[in-house]
Amino acid sequence: MDATTIGQAVGQFKISILDSIRHNTLLKYTGTPLLNEQQLFFLLLPKLNGEAWNDDITKSAITVGIVHSSLAEHDKIHVTNAESKEQQLTVLSGDYYSGRYYQLLAQMENITLIRQLSKAIVARCEHEITVYEKQKRNFYEWIDSLTVIETALIERFYHVYQYEHYKILMQQTLIVTRLKRELANLLQGQPSIYIERMQSSLLGQSVKEALEDEINNRKQLLDASITSSAVNDTLKQRIIEMVS
Repeated sequence: MDATTIGQAVGQFKISILDSIRHNTLLKYTGTPLLNEQQLFFLLLPKLNGEAWNDDITKSAITVGIVHSSLAEHDKIHVTNAESKEQQLTVLSGDYYSGRYYQLLAQMENITLIRQLSKAIVARCEHEITVYEKQKRNFYEWIDSLTVIETALIERFYHVYQYEHYKILMQQTLIVTRLKRELANLLQGQPSIYIERMQSSLLGQSVKEALEDEINNRKQLLDASITSSAVNDTLKQRIIEMVS
C-alpha cells in the first residue's frame, strides 16, 4: 500500500460518511459537514495496516465519523446569532446526524458500540463543559481535556474491535495536531476559549511558549512510539507528515 492508496482509502471513507448523512436542505444552509481527515485516518488505521476487518466494522467506523460530524456541527453555533435560519439549521443538522448514527447502529443491533460511544460522548462533553466552570485547572489538565475531545470516540471504537494496540499512537498524533491548530489560531490572533483558559492557568510563561514546548515534547514521545510501532513504513510516514 502506497501513499496514494492510503489517500484514496481515506477519501472514499469520507464520501461514505457524507453519503450516509446527506440532506439537501442542510447542505444548502449549513454547507458540507465537518470531518477531520486525521481522525478518519486513525479510524481506518487497523484496516490499512492489514488487521481483520469486515463490512460491519466499516459501518461502525462510519457511525463514529457521523458522531464526530454531529459534535462538530454543534461546536459551530454562535450564541449571539442563534436566532438566524442558518444557526437554527446548524443545530438541527447536529441533531439529524446524531439520529442517523443511532439509526445505523440500531439496524446493526450493535448495542456494545452504542454503549461505548455513549460513554465517549459523555466524557467528551464533560471536558468541553469545563471551559465554562470556575474551577481552576492547570495547563496539563487542559491538555488532557483536549486529548479526550480529540480521541475518546476512536479509543472506544478500538476497544470494541480489539484494536487497542493502536491507541497510544492515535492519541499522541491527534493531540499534537490539535495543539498545532490551537497554536496557529493563536498566532493569527484568533485564540480559542481553551487557549484563554490555558493562559490564565500559567504563571510567568506565555501560552505560546507553553504550547510550543508541549508540542515539541509530544513529538519526541510520538517519534518513539512510531519507531516501536508495528504499523507499516508507509503509514508511519503518513503519521510523520501529519505532525510536521
